[in-house]
Order: sequence, then C-alpha cells, then structure tokens
Amino acid sequence: MSEDDINMEEYPTEIHDYLAAFEKSLGSVDEMLKTMMSVSRSELVQKLEPLEQAKLDLVSVYTLNSMFWVYLATQGINPKEHPVKQELERIRTYMNKVKEIADKKKASKLDKGAASRFVRNALWEPNAENEHTSKTPAKGKKRK
Repeated sequence: MSEDDINMEEYPTEIHDYLAAFEKSLGSVDEMLKTMMSVSRSELVQKLEPLEQAKLDLVSVYTLNSMFWVYLATQGINPKEHPVKQELERIRTYMNKVKEIADKKKASKLDKGAASRFVRNALWEPNAENEHTSKTPAKGKKRK
C-alpha cells in the first residue's frame, strides 16, 4: 500500500480537495512567516513610518490570534466561546482606527488662500462700469 492509500483511508474522500487547499494555504502562510522572520523587527521598523509600523503590528497580532483560533478549532474547542474572539474584535477596532487615520492623511486639504480668492472673484462687486451697463435694457429683449 502506498502512503496516499493510507491517507485516503483515514478521512472521507469528499473532503480531500478541501484538505489539499488547506495544505496549500498552510504552505503559503509558512513561506510568508519565513520571509517576515528573516528580517529583524528593529531593522524592519526603522524603514517604516509610524503609521506603517502600527499597521505591521496589528496585522502581526491579528495573524497570530487567527492562527490560535484555527488551533482551537482543530482541538475541538469552540473559539467563539474563547477569549480569543474578544481579542480579535479588539484588534479589528484598532485596525479601523488606523484605517481612519490613513484615510484622513490621504484626504485633500483645503487651501484657505485659494478658497478665499475663488470666493472673492466669484462674488459680483458693483462698480461704476457695471452700474452703467445695468441701466440700459438688455439686447435681444423687445418691448411691447
């Protein structure tokens, strides 16, 4: 018997594709973690702005807690009833706050000088020349 035959007998064949996809995903996570761990944290943090550092920290802690969630599920423990659920919600809250800050940085800023010039030039100011032309009837209108 080959190793594949032994493995096929241990679980239902219907879930083979799901398990293969799960194994592929685990490989991707493993590669990403190896890449991330290959660079020291202090070296990585020096290259990032404070907002980017916060994003990195949040993604890291969210990933770890998510992996713990999966571990609990594989051990037959309901993670929805475990404190890890509240921790993930807390991290999501901070992720939303960081996203709001990033969005505010990207938002266009008002140039007060340009806005005041725009408003000043858009408003009509009467002067001697305008008063003279306003007294004459407009061309194209016929009086009856």
